[in-house]
Amino acid sequence: MITSAANAASYLRPAQASASKTALTRADALPETSADEPAAAEETKPGIPVSAVKKLDTSGLKIFSVKDNPELRDLMAAAWLQMHATLTGSEVPDNAPQNNYATVKVGGKVVATLYNSGSVAMTNQAAAKVGDLQDPPGLIGGPDLAQWRAERIAKAVGGTVEKASTAITQSEWRPRESSSTNYSREQLDAAFEAMLAEGQRATAQRSAGYSAARDTSGARTDLNA
Repeated sequence: MITSAANAASYLRPAQASASKTALTRADALPETSADEPAAAEETKPGIPVSAVKKLDTSGLKIFSVKDNPELRDLMAAAWLQMHATLTGSEVPDNAPQNNYATVKVGGKVVATLYNSGSVAMTNQAAAKVGDLQDPPGLIGGPDLAQWRAERIAKAVGGTVEKASTAITQSEWRPRESSSTNYSREQLDAAFEAMLAEGQRATAQRSAGYSAARDTSGARTDLNA
């Protein structure tokens, strides 16, 4: 509830006039301070005082270009290549619904999902019953591995295998191309130059945006026109 100003005034104690006392102004009521007290108060403030700031000695520092450091240049170029490979990747992940091979069900509930690549996702309970599932030699991936794993999981958990409509055959399966990080000298050099050009374009765009904003903020209307 908000109290009105009139009601609030009734709670204020009126000033008592006393002839024996001298009315003090705010300046008179302030305690006297010595000339040394401002400096002491300044020292108690948090942070670093300006008087303690010292200029760094940069005489021994040497400015060099990244181009003059082959190791750093190659690391930056490799990181740039990997970043762009990730951003431009268009492959569907193995565990996407369209890559389902089969499911293992117990009592109508899915406890494991197999994918066309041969990979599998299981519940904690199913994984505990399956234990260490050793793949047979010769099956390194694909629907054949998915089928083998599905049967072994179903046997371990007492479930059934239900093949998905998106399941494919081993001959239809294409392994993923491994993303190699062993770049050639030409790839690294080209990536470094592309990285520099990309940075220059970004800097130019920021500068153009700053100039446009400054021109707009500084525009004036000529009232004499």
